[in-house]
Amino acid sequence: MTGWVVLGLLTAPLVSAQTATVTFDAGWDGWAGPQGSGGATTIEAEGGNPGAHAHTVFNNFGITFSTDANTAFLGDYGTATSVTLSVDVKVDSITMIGSPVPRTLVLDVRSYSLAQDGYPWTSVWYPLALLESGQDWARYAVTFDPRATALPAGWGGYGAEDPVTFEPRLPDGVTFADVLAQVESLAFTTLEPGMFYGFADFDLRIDNLHVARVADPIFADGFETD
Repeated sequence: MTGWVVLGLLTAPLVSAQTATVTFDAGWDGWAGPQGSGGATTIEAEGGNPGAHAHTVFNNFGITFSTDANTAFLGDYGTATSVTLSVDVKVDSITMIGSPVPRTLVLDVRSYSLAQDGYPWTSVWYPLALLESGQDWARYAVTFDPRATALPAGWGGYGAEDPVTFEPRLPDGVTFADVLAQVESLAFTTLEPGMFYGFADFDLRIDNLHVARVADPIFADGFETD
């Protein structure tokens, strides 16, 4: 009697993802919010989405929440095929001289190493949402390929100025992927590059600062015996 063994190669893609979320239950985790003569940002134990959250009451041209210390949000994004960044926001009010005004919430991904010509950093940025008084908790997110060289649809650049339109743009020779390969600071801000603002009173809350990096598929090879 003759026995046959058939070997079949099975290839199954496995997705590897690295995620991190700052919930404020354990403090700032390397992030910072507006502080100074215009007001303050404090962590409150209740009322978030859910639980603890950061509450900002501040008067200024704009407000910024940023990190240059939480390594989960920094470094070389180019090791991933897809990255998602998000934040939860609740707007109690944004007013100017007592009247409600809208402000754009911008994600700003910054590299100090790529800064040129006196600019503080080179960055790529994305308008996540239009914030207005009275908005309840909502999650604002963007997903992108950090290896793309051209700016994806909806994204802008900062670090140089267009000589014709005078709008901000990336410096010559710097690509979207270049910035994402050297992320040294990450910010959620109402200060959109190229825009000018008057003083406004901000009363808003943030929660669940989140990053997810999806790596290249890992292939698991095996054999099936019949």
